[in-house]
Amino acid sequence: MSRPSKSPRLQPGEISELIVDTDSDEARVSSDVSSVEGGYESVPGLSQPQPYHQTASCHESSSSISSSVSDEEDAGESGPGEQTQQPVTLQWTCPSCPQSSVAHTHTGGPRGKDNEAFHINDGSSPLSVFLLYFAEIITLLVVETNCYYQDYIDRVDNGPSPEPDVTEAEMFVFLALTLQMGHGVRDKLTDYWSTLDQLYTPFYGIMMKRDRYLHILRYLYFTDNRNEPDRTDENFDRLWKIRDLFEILNATFSKFYNPSENLAIDKVTVSFKGRVIFKQYIPKKRKRFGIKIFKLCDSTGYTYDMKVYLGKDRQRTAQQPMRE
Repeated sequence: MSRPSKSPRLQPGEISELIVDTDSDEARVSSDVSSVEGGYESVPGLSQPQPYHQTASCHESSSSISSSVSDEEDAGESGPGEQTQQPVTLQWTCPSCPQSSVAHTHTGGPRGKDNEAFHINDGSSPLSVFLLYFAEIITLLVVETNCYYQDYIDRVDNGPSPEPDVTEAEMFVFLALTLQMGHGVRDKLTDYWSTLDQLYTPFYGIMMKRDRYLHILRYLYFTDNRNEPDRTDENFDRLWKIRDLFEILNATFSKFYNPSENLAIDKVTVSFKGRVIFKQYIPKKRKRFGIKIFKLCDSTGYTYDMKVYLGKDRQRTAQQPMRE
């Protein structure tokens, strides 16, 4: 059986039609675009930035006192025929001094890049925002999962009858069920479809059959194995299994957001107890086992960029390959 060709990537609007029509904001797209183009004054919640003014009440009071004293002295020295000089009010100004240089000058505009996500506003549904970030990832999962399953069928002789290809709608349901399972932990995965009175939850059986869910879980894949890099290379990418997914998500983070000038770089540890060579062990942390990620975050907590720490000694990869 030949490897199926990759289907074209779906647009966020096409994927949303597969689920439900939850976003009724498309009718206001033209009005949103015109409001964004208006600048600061047209964007809700944003005002035109005011120039910075320095105040010095104590300096102004001292200058006014000195000017009044000097005026009295001038009045006493002037003759009867001379005109009295009018008092002059002195204004304090910031002394001229060389300003410290900065690495970068903030030129960002309002929050959000209006040319990339013009249809997203305060009234948009959570599904619209989710599709904005994960539409391309859903397509990647569907394509690579179907390709991996077809490769498996080609290698098996007299195997089971082929299953139909996974669709985008099924992938959405699969991810939704996986997230929902975290709210009610069971002993076994099949217990979510159990018909016992103490375990019966009709939600899972209605949304997707148990065998179909297990089929997607078994063949879920993120990249093509034919693109595996050389493991003996000193620059071997230890993250190649999910590199495409990671780069899509990382690029999307910076695509749809315009950060402020207050940024911070810090490291986080994602809890993970699997077997990867770059897993970290920090005994003093609450999450002792995990994967270290360096993140560039905004003051609002938004992740603008991130990078996975893949280990200091990369030569170990040639001697100790990463286990599948």
